[in-house]
Amino acid sequence: MVLREKSEVQTIVLILLCYGLWAVLLFAPLPVPEWLTGLILIPLFTLHSSLQHECIHGHPFLKSRFNDLLAYPPLGLFLPYGRYKEMHLAHHQRASISDPVQDPESWYLTQAKWDRLNPLLRALLRFNNTLIGRMVLGPIIGIGSMIINDSKSVQAGSRYILRHWLIHGILVGFALVFIGAFGSVSVLTYCVCAYVGMSILMIRTYLEHQAHETLRGRTVIIEDKGPLRLLFLNNNLHAVHHAYPTVAWYRLPVLFRQNRERFLQMNTEYYYRSYWDIIRQYIFSAKEPVIYPLPPKSQ
Repeated sequence: MVLREKSEVQTIVLILLCYGLWAVLLFAPLPVPEWLTGLILIPLFTLHSSLQHECIHGHPFLKSRFNDLLAYPPLGLFLPYGRYKEMHLAHHQRASISDPVQDPESWYLTQAKWDRLNPLLRALLRFNNTLIGRMVLGPIIGIGSMIINDSKSVQAGSRYILRHWLIHGILVGFALVFIGAFGSVSVLTYCVCAYVGMSILMIRTYLEHQAHETLRGRTVIIEDKGPLRLLFLNNNLHAVHHAYPTVAWYRLPVLFRQNRERFLQMNTEYYYRSYWDIIRQYIFSAKEPVIYPLPPKSQ
């Protein structure tokens, strides 16, 4: 197992801390109340998802199979790592970021799909386009949409996708049985904490991409210096990450500082000073329409 670079020791340490703290919280005989254990688990789930993102992009090892082994355990329960990896790499490799036809991570809908929805679903999706709505409904809408789409692919004969979900289901089932038998929190508490951890992740994904006439203007820079920056492993500098997707999380801030004006010019100043600014502006207001405002591209 060869590290991509010596500094990747930082990533290894974070991964060991994440899994180690998870194990200690759940299985060590500590006199910690369940509510406090749950509060600590929530950001741990968010961090684990950010570490999975690093592994997808080739860190900390040169061999992807070793990175996948590190990231595969489904601590956060809901998202199969194999499908997450496949969809996220497609998101990077396809030119039309944010396009609901070509980008598997787009939150937009085409006009045709919108027209087929009933009034209740339309109301839920409008609420989902506020920040509070994205945090409350985003995880279930995102995972639900993936399950529906993947079910169609499985019915069409995709054994590859079926295998990912079967493995994920077995691992999640085993984990929940083990936690129920030996864990310091109930299975229900664990599931709720996993959902809230994913809800925090929705703050990052809420506006990291937008519909824009130019491709470079579709990816945000949030110059945040608070705790969310750490939980998201500097992925708030999202335009920098998209420009250099193989650069490790700990190098993104320096890369941005050294080329700040160039990056802001490149992404047409799609910029926010902090996540607090985003929360104040969009907690109850939608930044984007549900319907994709540009002509979608065909597959």
